[in-house]
Formats: sequence, structure tokens, C-alpha cells
Amino acid sequence: MAVDDFQLPESRAANERLHALIPGGAHTYAKGDDQYPEGLAPVISHGRGAHVWDVDGNRYVEYGSGLRSVSLGHAHPRVLEAVRREIDRGGNFARPSIVEVRAAERFLATVPTAEMVKFAKNGSDVTTAAVRLARAATGRARVAVCRDHPFFSVDDWFIGTTPMSAGIPDAISELTVAFPYGDLAATEELLTRHRGEIACLVLEPAGHTEPPPGYLAGLRALADRHGCVLVFDEMITGLRWSEAGAQGLYGVTPDLSTFGKALGNGFAVSALAGRRELMERGGLRHPGERVFLLSTTHGAETHALAAAMAVQATYAEEGVTARLHALGERLAAGVREAAAGMGVADHVLVRGRASNLVFATLDEHGRPSQEYRTLFLRQLLAGGVLAPSFVVSSALDDADIDHTVEAVGRACAVYRKALDAADPAPWLGGRPVKPVFRRFA
Repeated sequence: MAVDDFQLPESRAANERLHALIPGGAHTYAKGDDQYPEGLAPVISHGRGAHVWDVDGNRYVEYGSGLRSVSLGHAHPRVLEAVRREIDRGGNFARPSIVEVRAAERFLATVPTAEMVKFAKNGSDVTTAAVRLARAATGRARVAVCRDHPFFSVDDWFIGTTPMSAGIPDAISELTVAFPYGDLAATEELLTRHRGEIACLVLEPAGHTEPPPGYLAGLRALADRHGCVLVFDEMITGLRWSEAGAQGLYGVTPDLSTFGKALGNGFAVSALAGRRELMERGGLRHPGERVFLLSTTHGAETHALAAAMAVQATYAEEGVTARLHALGERLAAGVREAAAGMGVADHVLVRGRASNLVFATLDEHGRPSQEYRTLFLRQLLAGGVLAPSFVVSSALDDADIDHTVEAVGRACAVYRKALDAADPAPWLGGRPVKPVFRRFA
């Protein structure tokens, strides 16, 4: 469909209703309509497998499903069967359910580098719990986060470092410092400058690039030498890099790690895992001062833990991680070939591990461009592809990849026209998409 003929009247009306009732028009900023071309932010009716349908009746091949959480595809039958079974038995009780034992055993068998685990509902809670635990264990106040990774928590210790820091006291923000990914010398300089002050190093163990040789092991040694806690945020790398996360793939064990997203295939479940010596400080069987680690009313709902167990079993038995990599490699090759065929290979780039692909849109000077991203997204949407990223789910098949590559080819043809004109404005259809983290709306 030509992009000028692609209209979403029902989605537009639904977006207006959303904004009238919900700040930002969505419950996650990354899902906001400001992240999509003007007037072309589909509101979803339902999904199945690798496809979603909007309220206007359009079907899309979907990528980055649920902010990378739906890695098996929507309404996965094995996950739904496990969830339905537990819902019929009750979901939340006055005491722990036996499901909590089984879920913990399953998780620790999947991630054998951890010795204890505590479940919650979202990534922010468990990552903040890791920071609190590190501060309690070390008696130090400062937190060092990797500045090259976009998000760790909605809580003040992290959000205070972003352009959206309104409402957060400077005294809180100043306790968080940053280090660059892949640069051990710079990290050691930071630790030396704040000697005896930094409680923990928090980072994603891998991102759009592979860790440099020896980097994670070197970071492990630095943390040990300076007496701080090493925290791996495995929200994205968990299951997608290996069943045991990046720590299982690269063979470096953090003190604490946090998991979520793919763990529940869209159901709300996250996990804080780590060394027994640290984790027990949030328990009842140690002689020291207690740490209020995690205590959530809904953190151990039986149906979400059942979903997590079903996801882990599916990954192990069906080789899902390998399938994600194979699908991603096929998609990346097709996109690169389509971009090259239209003469925009230096401007439409695919980056990242095959199981976690993103794309970059560069202008005529080779600079990242929100305008060209808008142009690209508009063309993909009109071609039946909903792709804030190219992060695959295992529900995709060859026909879905082929359809996506064809849509990318058409988008790249328009991209070439805009580059030749040195002006993408005629192809934007309105204001450009915006970055999530910005000071003003």
C-alpha cells in the first residue's frame, strides 16, 4: 500500500482517548505515539504468533514484541496452557505457593551461576533491589552505571541521570556516576577517583556490540579489587544470548544479576539472582542487619511463575535461542542486501547480536537522524511491518522474513530519493519521531 493511502482513523481516535486518560498515552514511554510517525501509531487489537492486528483491521509482522519480552510469539500455546492451569488453582495466597519453590528450582537450574533467586513483576524493581543490596553489603552510597546502555530502572538513582530528571533531588542524582562500556582503564580511573565510595558496577554484559576480549573478566577483577558488587542487567540478554544469559555464554559470573522480558513471554515476571552470601542479607537466616530486598504483593503470582517455567522449558527443549539467532541472521542478511540494492547500505544499518537486532537510520552526512527514522518507519508500516527494532521472535517464519525484506526494499527506494534531495521532509507526513529521554514534551 502506498504510504499516502495508509490511514489509521480508528487508531487515531483510540490514541486521543488514551491521551485523555493516561499520561503520555501509554503505560511505557517507549510505546508512546511520539515514537511513531504522526498519525501512524497503530493501537493493537490482538496478536498471535509473530503477527498483530490493529483496531483498524491491519495485520503486521511484528518485531521487538512487548519491548523484547514476547520472544516465543503472542499467545504461545505451551505458555498459555501453563498459565490456565495455575489460574484455575488460585493465583495469590497468604503464604508462599509450592509453585514458588518449583519456579526457583527451575530458574536456578537454567542459570546455574546464581545460588538464590527472588521474583518480582518488573525489571526496575529487581535492579533497584540489586543496588540497595550492594549498598547495604558494602556500606557505600555511590552507584556506577554504564553510560552506553540506555535504561536500568524507573527509580531515582537512575532516572536522575537522564534528561527527564524532574522531581529528583540533585543529592540523589549525584550519587550515580558513569563509566564507558569496553574501557577498563576508564573504569579503573573512576573507581580510583571514588576509592572506597562505589557500591556496585551496573551494566548490560553485552549490547549492540560484543564485549571486547577479556572485558567482562577484567571488569570482574576490577570489582573484586575495589571491593564493589558486579551487577549484570540481563533483562535483554537473558535467554536471548543463551538460556543462562550472557553470563552463561561468556563465562563470567556477576555477584548479582537481573532477568525479565523474555522470562515470561509477555507475562509480568522478573528475577533478582546472585550469590547466596549477598542474597541471604534480604532473608531471615543471617545474623546481620536486615535488608529490605524485595517484598511485593503480586511478585509471586502463580500464573506468571508458571509462564516463566514454561518459557524456560520451551527454550531448553526446542532450541529457541539458536532459532532466534538463525532468524536474525536471515533477516539481517536480507535487510543489508535490500539496502545495498537501493544504494543506501551506508545509511540503513543493522546492528547487534542476531537475536537482538536494531537498525540505525543515517542522513546524507552519516549522522543518526530521527527524520530518516520517521521516513523508514512510515514505509514499513504501510508495508505491513511494525518494527521499532528488528528484534525477532521464534514465531517468525521464512515468509515473514521475506515479507519484511520486501517492505524494507520499498522503504529503501524512498530513502534513496530523500538522500538525493538532501531533504526527507516531503516523506515524513508530519513531525519526526522523538527520543524517549528528553527534557520537554
